Amino acid sequence: MSSHTAETQLSFLGKLILEADLTCETGLHIGAGKGTLEIGGADNPVIKDSFGRPYLPGSSLRGAMRHALERALDLVKNDEIVYLSRRRGQEVRIHQSNRPNDEVCLLFGRSSEGGTTAIARLAVSDAKLDADSITPAMREYLDDEMTEVKSETAIDRLTAQSSSRTLERVPAGARFRVRLVLDILCPEDRELLAPVVQALRLIEDSGLGGGRSRGSGVVRFSKLSGQWRSKAYYASGAAAAEVLTAADLSAVDAAQVAEQLV
Repeated sequence: MSSHTAETQLSFLGKLILEADLTCETGLHIGAGKGTLEIGGADNPVIKDSFGRPYLPGSSLRGAMRHALERALDLVKNDEIVYLSRRRGQEVRIHQSNRPNDEVCLLFGRSSEGGTTAIARLAVSDAKLDADSITPAMREYLDDEMTEVKSETAIDRLTAQSSSRTLERVPAGARFRVRLVLDILCPEDRELLAPVVQALRLIEDSGLGGGRSRGSGVVRFSKLSGQWRSKAYYASGAAAAEVLTAADLSAVDAAQVAEQLV
């Protein structure tokens, strides 16, 4: 846990801008939801922007990071679970506590329901698909310009009758450029970089999006960079500092980077 206490005073010190390539090792399905069924269309389409291009919503990556950390830090406990949504059939519960050193609540925020409010330190932007990562050779085997359709079969355990379904996916080899912004509001916030890196490492081994237990959603992070923009950067145009360059997550030393955030 972090060294934050109830007496920790917040004062804006700067922002750490983290960027990385996210490459799909297997097909990636981030569902769009669908009110109508198109003839010949996939049962479960991926989310697309207004130009019809798949993208990775920041909320999906941020939510996956939070879930991974809650599990890894053993924070899924009955006395610290609150409802994010109570809509019938769409109930969502998350971890939330009033402990001042709770890294999950510090990173992702704490609502005022049942306790004190905490400002979220971590923001995750929507990630655009790098269209050039979908090569002409890949397009020859795709069902759409930038996506594939995976057919799956479910077997009834009593009758052995099969039922088919289709899952639209961004294909293996597709690449997104992700951007995370970590606000540093006190010296203790520098410690929060470590759980951010931990969450990304967990996602590499647990997957992202839908159909993970059936082979989808294996991703890898590479070409990581970090830029520190201090308070003076915004106030007077002081130079930003490059504090991180790494080929992959295994080369990231969070403690070493945190020491440079001054």
